[in-house]
Amino acid sequence: MLIMPSRRQVLTGAAGLAALGAGAGLYGGAVEPAWRLVVTPYAPRPANWPRALSLRIAALADFHVGEPWMSLGRVEEIVAATNALAPDLVLLLGDYPGARPVALRRVALADFAKRLASLRAPLGVHAVLGNHDWWDDAAAQARRRGPVEARRVLEAQGITVLENAALRLVKDGQPFWLAGLAYQEPFVPQGLWHGLADIPGTLAAVTDDAPVILMAHEPDIFPQVPGRVALTLAGHTHGGQVRLLGHSPVTASRFGQRYVYGHVVENGRHLVVSGGLGLSRIPVRLGVPPEIVLVRLTGAAAGAQV
Repeated sequence: MLIMPSRRQVLTGAAGLAALGAGAGLYGGAVEPAWRLVVTPYAPRPANWPRALSLRIAALADFHVGEPWMSLGRVEEIVAATNALAPDLVLLLGDYPGARPVALRRVALADFAKRLASLRAPLGVHAVLGNHDWWDDAAAQARRRGPVEARRVLEAQGITVLENAALRLVKDGQPFWLAGLAYQEPFVPQGLWHGLADIPGTLAAVTDDAPVILMAHEPDIFPQVPGRVALTLAGHTHGGQVRLLGHSPVTASRFGQRYVYGHVVENGRHLVVSGGLGLSRIPVRLGVPPEIVLVRLTGAAAGAQV
């Protein structure tokens, strides 16, 4: 026999769902983006990474600095938490300025960069640029070329900005290359001008057979990355910014869920996509808290624990 719920039961259930929705909205709009900060560990084992080379990388993506959600105090908190991890290398994956409607009060990029100058890693702090570093720079858009403000203020603090360039670094006597791509679609409207990212030109700077780590703001370029690269690191997607049961309803990737978040392995090639730290478009994070990505690289046969 089918028992129909009473009117009181229906109203009570509706009120419960409304309260649940309000609670989720409060959490996603205030607690998770502004108060939570997690460390997300990965231990990829690329086949072409030497067994003798152990490397700890802290990756920070998508600050979108601006009040109230990414104040200078919040940046200082992230810097301190990153330094506490004692990484060998800190990588910044682009999108430093915030913009409306999320950033209600802008924060000067020069002041932001001064906070990043407190990052500590024996192999240095290195950066690439993202879409907002280009799109929100009116002067760069008008002249249709860089350098953008984000690059200038980072370099003024001793942070290396890689745009289609590569550096040879050495850890414990073992060499490796750190390469960084220029941004894929720097000018608006998109498609009016060709992108700046140049994978062949960037890898042409690699002059020996030491392994390569590649930094790229957007993960959508990953299908073009050759097997010569041991690991690609990217940001941009914010993990969808809302992620429920491992699924992001909206993604900033033309590949949908394929590169939206986490560790991806395709044809033996490794990609790690950070969920990022800040907010863009909507002031909500739900199910993908602001994160510091901590990658430990060791050789495939050696095993790895983070």
